[in-house]
Amino acid sequence: MFLAELFPYADIVYNVLLVLYILTVLTVIVLVLSENRNPVKSMAWVLVLVLLPVLGLVIYLIFGRSLKGMSLISRSHLRELRRLNDFPNDNDHEKDLSDDTHQIISLVNKLAGPHLFVGNDIEVFTTGQDKFDALKRDILAAQDYIHVQYFILENDKTGSELIQLLIDKAREGVQVRVLYDYVGSFYMHSNVLKRMRAAGIEVHPFLELTFMQFAFRINWRNHRKIVVIDGKVGYVGGMNIADRYVVGDKKWIPWRDTHLRITGESVAALQYSFAIDWDFTTRNLLTSPTMHYTERPETPEYMVQMMSSGPTNRWNNISFVFFKAITLAKRCVYIQTPYFLPSDSLLKALQSVALAGVDVRLMIPRQSDSAMLRLATGSYIKECLLSGIKIYLYEPTIIHAKVLIVDDEFVTTGSTNFDFRSFEHNFEFNVLVYSKEFNSKMKATFEEDMNQCTRLTLSKWKQRPMLQKALESIVRLISPIL
Repeated sequence: MFLAELFPYADIVYNVLLVLYILTVLTVIVLVLSENRNPVKSMAWVLVLVLLPVLGLVIYLIFGRSLKGMSLISRSHLRELRRLNDFPNDNDHEKDLSDDTHQIISLVNKLAGPHLFVGNDIEVFTTGQDKFDALKRDILAAQDYIHVQYFILENDKTGSELIQLLIDKAREGVQVRVLYDYVGSFYMHSNVLKRMRAAGIEVHPFLELTFMQFAFRINWRNHRKIVVIDGKVGYVGGMNIADRYVVGDKKWIPWRDTHLRITGESVAALQYSFAIDWDFTTRNLLTSPTMHYTERPETPEYMVQMMSSGPTNRWNNISFVFFKAITLAKRCVYIQTPYFLPSDSLLKALQSVALAGVDVRLMIPRQSDSAMLRLATGSYIKECLLSGIKIYLYEPTIIHAKVLIVDDEFVTTGSTNFDFRSFEHNFEFNVLVYSKEFNSKMKATFEEDMNQCTRLTLSKWKQRPMLQKALESIVRLISPIL
């Protein structure tokens, strides 16, 4: 009554807003259904929109929208990059590989464009100290340019040392470009950014959030970790720039992770990925001389493909490759991941090959840096154990490595976790290596890590508290958006 006296058109305004809201919700429901997603996901979003007025619409805007088929950069810029990067597809060397590996190569060629790099040398780092020591040496030796992209760039001792090196090289006249994820590096101090820019470094956040952009960007994060130096040396893997990988943190000794240093032809593919993200962020196209091949190293020539993946891809690229490699397995599948939240298809792939007698081993940390993700991971363990999948809990610290080894000549590692977020929502980058020698080396590292693990048994797992079981089941319901 009082409101009507104060504002005589309140009822009319309310009814108009209600009608507009209902029309908006109905439009979104039609959009969800028209995308022909997984029926379970579609019905879940319809229920959220109907049962949670206003809040449901907000949740959908943040977590529910699909970006599939969208282009990060203009068509003209993409054509120019492709023209500059006519990657080799060296079919002559495929004859030495198995038929199963040929299938994976063909799949990657369809998803990412034809390419197979033969002349590559790869150094594997499993400790942050070794990786950052090598990275600092390569930065000091840089002559032309340094391109750096990380999900997390911390302001701690490790981050400060790297930033100071980049500042020093920029002052020497080396072109330095830095991309960091806005959310992952949220605590990056503005004064640090000012110092970098004052020294001549071009530094930009990927998908910066403002009040107006929050709902439309918060769910899409760039999780890639890529460095390219002079077109000759590339780094890619799971390590961010942070003390936790070098000296540890208040709770853990240094995290166990996997990172690669690559020289040879495939460095151009790392540069290509960086160039696309740079163009999207700055609207500036990187061309010559930032893109060029290098001479093949004299050391072992591993056959390599590179795979980027993200929410704008038509297909879930890396998820497709994982699925194909797992279903082709005849002897073994070894997985290291900090978070295990598989899609239904990937879970069934692992279970089916395990039930068929393939040696499937999953290594995850005993403890996690995320309580929610630890509970979500726990919800999948029983059904894995029942199918014969062997689960190993890494004890000393957080294992943050992202590795998939299949049979005798396939290995992939990079930034991709074995979870929904990496497969569907994050921008990721993985290296695929086809080599019996490299496969054997990575298996040996996996087996060394097993010595610091406890194998989990079904009887032991059943003894966990009822409250934990209940929480796991509840958190699993929202695991696709974690």
